[in-house]
Amino acid sequence: MGQWEGNQCRNPKGPTHHHPPLPHSTHPTPLSLSPSKSPKHSPTHLPPPSSTMAGRTPLTNAGAATEADAYEPYVAMKQLRAYICTELLPAFPALDTRRLTALPSSSGIDRISLLPDALLRNIVSRLPVTDAARTSVLASRWRRVWLSVPLALIDEYLRPSGNPPTVTAAVSQILDAHPGPFRCVHLVRSHMDACQPQLASWLELFATKGVQELVLVNRPWPLEVPLPATLFSVTTLTRLYIGIWKFPDVARLPRGTSFPCLRELGVCTILTKDGDIEALVARSPVLEILNIQGSNKGLRLRLVSQSLWCVQICGSVVEDIAVVKAPCLDRLIVEHPRDSARGLCTRVRIGDCPKLHALGILKAGNHILEIQGTVIVAGIKPRPSTMVMNVKILSLNVCFGDHDDIKMLTAFLRCFPNLETLHIMSAKGVYQAGNVRLNLRFWESAKPTKSVEFSIKVISFCEFRGELGEAAFLKFFFRSARALESAMITMRSGSFSTDELSSRVKQVYQKMVSKSCKMIVLGSDGPEGGRPWSFKRGTDYCFKDPFSAVEWVG
Repeated sequence: MGQWEGNQCRNPKGPTHHHPPLPHSTHPTPLSLSPSKSPKHSPTHLPPPSSTMAGRTPLTNAGAATEADAYEPYVAMKQLRAYICTELLPAFPALDTRRLTALPSSSGIDRISLLPDALLRNIVSRLPVTDAARTSVLASRWRRVWLSVPLALIDEYLRPSGNPPTVTAAVSQILDAHPGPFRCVHLVRSHMDACQPQLASWLELFATKGVQELVLVNRPWPLEVPLPATLFSVTTLTRLYIGIWKFPDVARLPRGTSFPCLRELGVCTILTKDGDIEALVARSPVLEILNIQGSNKGLRLRLVSQSLWCVQICGSVVEDIAVVKAPCLDRLIVEHPRDSARGLCTRVRIGDCPKLHALGILKAGNHILEIQGTVIVAGIKPRPSTMVMNVKILSLNVCFGDHDDIKMLTAFLRCFPNLETLHIMSAKGVYQAGNVRLNLRFWESAKPTKSVEFSIKVISFCEFRGELGEAAFLKFFFRSARALESAMITMRSGSFSTDELSSRVKQVYQKMVSKSCKMIVLGSDGPEGGRPWSFKRGTDYCFKDPFSAVEWVG
């Protein structure tokens, strides 16, 4: 047991299900749909399988013999980097890198050069950086245009077939040749351990040339490559994503060092010490979005921020998350906690966050919920100090064969009396005959919470297997939810045929109390159902519900 484990909260129920560090995804396939209301499938970025990357072409390629060895550390790190680059990092600016040939002018007049400088700058700024640089040799006017254009430096577009040293040299040449500003720089192809002198020089140039968006990912191995502290001198940054580094010692930074303009921060598989992330948030006074992925050490995070809007943590070993004071926090997502299989759990403490709108993905046994200093346990009586009135969207992971899980489900629901949308992911578990009978009696006698009876308008139930515990809950819910307007049930892939699914679903909503509810039933074409949440969706202001795969329209 590592030292950090000693401080982590023990799960009294013992080990639960193991979650792989790289989650998978599938896309739901509609089976039947109510004709009176249609769902609009939202464009989501779904995490790929850990082994196949969901059929995508990864940003790095390994030979077939190497890929066959699933335990090869180098392959594992390649997969990790590909996952980070495709699913977590901001998308590259869209550039068409195909070579096109312009038709010669019939009059022989160079009409492009007749365009005003402002329009020429717009054109050049949309070219891949190497093509933009080539325009500088056309004429002195074009060189002035090239030097005045804010560039986007994306190393994926630099000699795509080139090796890392070639790409590294090209990056240095471009940074030396152009005075800036650089509106964005994405560097994900260099072996940073082999080019640390260049990296130090790059960071100094980023600071002087006004880089606004920076994506900096180390090519593994090794993971322990130190990220230079000169990163903190790039004070023009508005968006920063760093991946596969050893974080600098924040405690040694000069007082007053900060990111005054930083609004979005992503920390992906970074070796940190206690307090590093908190210190980084504190040094970012206008930070709105914080994404953390792959923290291997027991993360303890105390959130105090006047600007944070969204916090997402995925695939990390998390001990404690305390929202102390975050008046603008809209969504808090803690998904896929690692080491829950070893009986370790995450404490989520909700304090002063009056605008918290969406919360998830809570799992009894994996998460301990604490509200205003009170730990929520099964059977707790609701009182004002244990209720969060402003949360409208809640996502839960529930094993309906586990009696402790279903008791905590009702305890969680009592904490959020004004819920409007409830997302349930049915977790796979071992069913025991005694538990099945106990669970059936529980739902038969259960009294609906205030939110179930009066406020929940939308429910989505994923990974439906048609098991008795699932059916009993849905029957309880549908006979109690008076305000329900929309319900979506997604079957687990391969559980049963379409006809059997329809038959089982009809059984659970026959006594639906809401006469205006529209039902949609979805099938899944993957092994473990859909995962509609993603980092990119969660940080998108356009999506009011970060957990939903379907956006309902009238």
